[in-house]
Amino acid sequence: MSATVLVLYNPASGDSTAKEFFENHVLPYLNGNGIRPAAVVATEYPGHAGTVVTDFLQKHHGEVTIVLGSGDGTLHEIVNALLGRALDAARVITFALVPCGTANALFSSLFMSMSETPVVAYKLFSLDAFIARSRPKPLTLARTTLYEGPTQYIPCHGIVSVVVTSTALHASILEDSELLRKEIPGIERFKIAAQQNKTRWYRSRVKLSPVPSTGSVQVYDPDLNALVPFKGSLDLSGPFAYFLSTVNVDRLEPTFRIAPQFSTALPDGTSLDVVIVRPQRDPVFTSDTPQAREAFGTKVFTVLTAAYQDGSHIRLRYKENGDISEDNDGPTVVEYFRCGGWEWIPDEADEKARLVCSDGAILRVAAGGRAVCGAIESNNFLVYG
Repeated sequence: MSATVLVLYNPASGDSTAKEFFENHVLPYLNGNGIRPAAVVATEYPGHAGTVVTDFLQKHHGEVTIVLGSGDGTLHEIVNALLGRALDAARVITFALVPCGTANALFSSLFMSMSETPVVAYKLFSLDAFIARSRPKPLTLARTTLYEGPTQYIPCHGIVSVVVTSTALHASILEDSELLRKEIPGIERFKIAAQQNKTRWYRSRVKLSPVPSTGSVQVYDPDLNALVPFKGSLDLSGPFAYFLSTVNVDRLEPTFRIAPQFSTALPDGTSLDVVIVRPQRDPVFTSDTPQAREAFGTKVFTVLTAAYQDGSHIRLRYKENGDISEDNDGPTVVEYFRCGGWEWIPDEADEKARLVCSDGAILRVAAGGRAVCGAIESNNFLVYG
């Protein structure tokens, strides 16, 4: 192996079994294949992973592979730490992922879990690809910048995602689920947080920008089961119940395939897949009342449940009476777009609409401000998948 190897794991990720898994499986596996890591480090506090990798790259030049045992949040932390230190444009860092987090969205998108595959063997798939010297895949990044004020566009915060950038229900779920992490370390806490927020609507406007390589925004057409050039306004008005965009993944959990077109119709160039649910598309919507929110909350959960059924939520349609199923021929419940970027302009009086989630990190848009997210190509970060 020509690459210098750093082994790094987060012992607090997921169910806190990373240390045991690395000692019992990862390190012996590397040793058995003749790989001697330059360092083996367990993170000790939030932000430590970024510091470890930054310091390591200053001491070790040339090709570096990081065997990373964590969830998506630690990868997010590392990428942002390196970009924040003005990473050399010619420097390439390759990750071999060992899924030790709660959801492991990127790993689960790279490697579909099969019931006949033993758990240990499955978790070593990315490491297998590294040892076999398979060609790693480049990671697309999504850069989100928060702006202050309605007219003065002065950047006040910037952050990069490697999996998901969201607002509305998904951001509320992530914020509230953190309060449940110690009590419920598994993915069940996300479902509880979703129940807590299911009747909430978010007042905002959205602007979508074209994919640079195609010059257009694309929208999912269920009749064609394909993405087609979008005809009509690219400005969407709220309220929104759900708003989420992804890069590099078609799912956020092993079976929660929220952005199925990412793997069904591979992107042509750098782009984001965006999933939106808006209450006023419902044929029976008349006004914003507690009863209307409660009824629509049930429909949102139908959508989220269908995402667990191999991404079938994007094929759900309305009947005239507001019922939803795949057999209807009315408007889609979910709006699914592929775009180059988006702009989220929340109502300054709606506190929850001002939340933005970047790979689990929660940001808050200033009153009267906005969030702008765009897909960017990066030659610095690769992953074995």
